[in-house]
Amino acid sequence: MLHLTAWTFARIFPSTPALPGLDVLDTKPFIRQLHSEAPFTIRATLWVSVLLFTLTPVLTLGIPLPAFLLSRARVDEHAQRLSMSQVYLLRQIMMMLKTIGGLYWGAAPEVRQKLTMPIYPEDSGRWRQS
Repeated sequence: MLHLTAWTFARIFPSTPALPGLDVLDTKPFIRQLHSEAPFTIRATLWVSVLLFTLTPVLTLGIPLPAFLLSRARVDEHAQRLSMSQVYLLRQIMMMLKTIGGLYWGAAPEVRQKLTMPIYPEDSGRWRQS
C-alpha cells in the first residue's frame, strides 16, 4: 500500500517548472509516519481513497484497467474527471488525496524554499511523549 499511495500522490501533485511535486519528493517517510501515528479513521479513509483512485478509471474513462497501467495523460484525465464528478463520493476521493498529499507537499522544505517561505523546524515529537 505504501508504494501505491506514493504513486498516487506523485500523479496528483506533479512537478511544474516552478515547483517540485510529489513525483520528485520522497513521500514514503511521510506515509509511514502517517500510518503509524494517524487515527484509524484517517488511515482507512486514505487507503480506501487510494484504492478507489486506482480502480475507478472504468467509471471515469470507460477503461477497465487500474490507474497505474494508464499513461500519465490518461491518469491526469482520470483525476480531473474524478474531481468534477457529479457523484459526491467520487469527488471525495480526490478531496481526501489532495488534503493528505497537500499536508506533506506544503511542508516540504524544497517547496517552501521555492515559495520563499520559512522552512518548518524539525518535529520535536513532544506530543507523542505525553
